[in-house]
Amino acid sequence: MLINFRNFFVRKSLDQIKKDSETLEHRLKKVLGPVDLIALGIGAVVGAGIFATTGTAAAGSAHHLGAGPALIVSFIITAIACSFSALSYSEFASMIPISGSAYTYSYVTLGELVAWIIGWDLILEYAVGNVAVAISWSGYFKEFLRGFGINIPSYLCVDYRTAARTPEIIQSAPDIFGLPLIINLPAVLIVAFLTVLLVIGIKESSTFNSIMVIIKIVILLFFILIGAFYVKPDNWTPFAPNGWKGIMTGAALIFFAYIGFDAISTAAEESRKPERDMPIGIIGSLVITTLLYIGVTAVLTGLIPYDKLATAEPLATALNYLNLNVASGIISFGALIATTAVLLVFQLGQPRIFFSMARDGLLPKRFASVHPKFKTPHVTTILTGVFVAFFAAFVDINEAVELTNIGTLFAFILVNTGIIVLRYKEPNRKRPFKTPLVPLIPILGILSNFYLMISLPWVTWIRFGFWLLIGLLIYFSYSYHRSKLRNHYTVKK
Repeated sequence: MLINFRNFFVRKSLDQIKKDSETLEHRLKKVLGPVDLIALGIGAVVGAGIFATTGTAAAGSAHHLGAGPALIVSFIITAIACSFSALSYSEFASMIPISGSAYTYSYVTLGELVAWIIGWDLILEYAVGNVAVAISWSGYFKEFLRGFGINIPSYLCVDYRTAARTPEIIQSAPDIFGLPLIINLPAVLIVAFLTVLLVIGIKESSTFNSIMVIIKIVILLFFILIGAFYVKPDNWTPFAPNGWKGIMTGAALIFFAYIGFDAISTAAEESRKPERDMPIGIIGSLVITTLLYIGVTAVLTGLIPYDKLATAEPLATALNYLNLNVASGIISFGALIATTAVLLVFQLGQPRIFFSMARDGLLPKRFASVHPKFKTPHVTTILTGVFVAFFAAFVDINEAVELTNIGTLFAFILVNTGIIVLRYKEPNRKRPFKTPLVPLIPILGILSNFYLMISLPWVTWIRFGFWLLIGLLIYFSYSYHRSKLRNHYTVKK
């Protein structure tokens, strides 16, 4: 079968997408309400970012200027930039309550080839990103156990590259067939546990996430309330030691502390009233996390001179600086809980994107299977779990995290573009939630995300290009020929 290049941008109609999702064999259980969705958003957003990146963003490093106490302003700027994309996601999620997120939105507005590219790209945000999160979780878990006098052998919680730089780890590791046993076991175990939970049910997973969200919100409020008694206003002077440039650098660095609110849209198909609840979940989680971030940052920079915050655990560093060691231990536990919640929500998101792509014929039909009892996409959930666990066991965290950021920003750009395109092509389509000031808001979203993309290192762009090239090879050799849109549906040109 020859490829017809004119069909690259054929679009799938909204009506057909909704019809496909309602077939009995592909139907997911609709059990999530607005509180569940807000909790999913907070679970995805409030993670290691607030517990880790705030320190270097405030203090600076050899590679960038610090924002100082003005990091508060950086968080506000970043929240505004994210709000543009959040509004666009809200319109799509309320109008197209399908689990595919940006993949599905692109299929409706920009055509099949773009949809495939964004679906392939989203693997970077969810699966590859979760490899880094799982590795980070392992580090927190090791330190948490150390506080109780339990020490995990280094060769059981490290990757080969790190071990190679540390000869004593290699020497202490047992041999298997002449090779040293080097594996990040805690990362594998947490991914396996969450995969089983996600297969059992979306409601059970949501309840577990909600419990973790409550714990980490309580812990962050604990930091704010306890720290407020020790704040020294003198530490807020100078407020912006590096001026506007330092503030904007801080905004770029902590932008990725907000990544995750878009993961809510992957659960749209399991929402009871998506036309109402999806915008509440997306926008509500962004507002709550922004208020938390501002409060934590204000207290953090008031507890300790900002130039002492360049550590991997700035909140704990600030409390230790004041000899509040018990409080510091509580904060470390909060970081562990926060990272677990991020893992859960992102492990929830990736399988649902694979599920939607398979339902459209772009991936093998088996990937679109729904468990007869649990009503979850169990095949893609297990597949994602195996993928993340395998690479988390052996890969260096820096290798995993490099591609995540550019993939997310690219997805945001396409969602904002899709809003403009669909408003033009289908202006009379019912929209339960409408992004205000179109096309201004989506254009601002496109520009802000593109600005952050071009600020990334050139080597990241090269790796991103290779990743997309692999995806295109798969599309042209398999997906194009098996697309249900082309083989079974009326093509909308």
